[in-house]
Amino acid sequence: MVKNISSIALASVLVSSSMLSLVGCVSTSAPQYVIDSDSYQATGKSERIKTIVLHYTVSDNERSIKTLTTGNVSAHYLVLDNDDNKIYNLVPENERAWHAGDGGFAGRTILNDTSIGIEIVNSGIKPEYRDALKNGTLDYHPYEHYVAFDELQIKKVAQLVQDIATRYDISPKNIIGHSDMASSRKIDPGAKFPWERLYFDYGIGAWYDEFDKQFFMNQNGFASATIPEIKQAFRKYGYQINDTDTWDRASRDVVYSFQLHFRAQQPTGNMDSETYAILQALNKKYAGRDDFY
Repeated sequence: MVKNISSIALASVLVSSSMLSLVGCVSTSAPQYVIDSDSYQATGKSERIKTIVLHYTVSDNERSIKTLTTGNVSAHYLVLDNDDNKIYNLVPENERAWHAGDGGFAGRTILNDTSIGIEIVNSGIKPEYRDALKNGTLDYHPYEHYVAFDELQIKKVAQLVQDIATRYDISPKNIIGHSDMASSRKIDPGAKFPWERLYFDYGIGAWYDEFDKQFFMNQNGFASATIPEIKQAFRKYGYQINDTDTWDRASRDVVYSFQLHFRAQQPTGNMDSETYAILQALNKKYAGRDDFY
């Protein structure tokens, strides 16, 4: 009886060994498939990165570095106010930085997924004006409340943005400030960020043609335009704005953000004929250049 059991055990071992050998043969002889990236290429595609969002840190160098490297907020690049030749890359461009938050622009509402964020060390509002809105006499900070950027910072930002915009073929319209995509939450990079200079000196971003602005001013379309029509013009350019028929606070926040970008020395939050003419001139110049894909 013992002999029979041993024979059965031996047979089981032999069968198990044979099965293992067979499995080994199957796994080692399986074909190795190759990814072919050369034979065919689709034309229906575009870059994932669509937008560059510019910020200021409202802090000094040391605190900006700490916040952007150890907290729950980040950016792809940081430009300090040091007198050196460095621009700091904090998040690889192929990874998602947490810089934009709630908001949207040009039909996109989750901009962290499709944007590059650039933080610039700047105090934002001068210390003596930081409480200016609390007493209710002002709704928005005027131009003189903002802190200017260092010349070297502007040169660094210009080089960086030129490079990113070229590599990803980013539309001029989609080089924006944080306030452009989050008007009720943010005012950075503020009234003293030199959008006009970056456009004319470095070919960065969007700007209106003065001739077109004057043409629309002379037409005085603002006098007959309805609030829904004006708001639709903002949406056409890319801004998120509600569809109420009043200039409520949320709507005025959008107007203020637009003025910070395109009429920085007079950011009032109030819609007027010049603001509308600039908006019309921009829509004329950049019509058909939206990229929602």
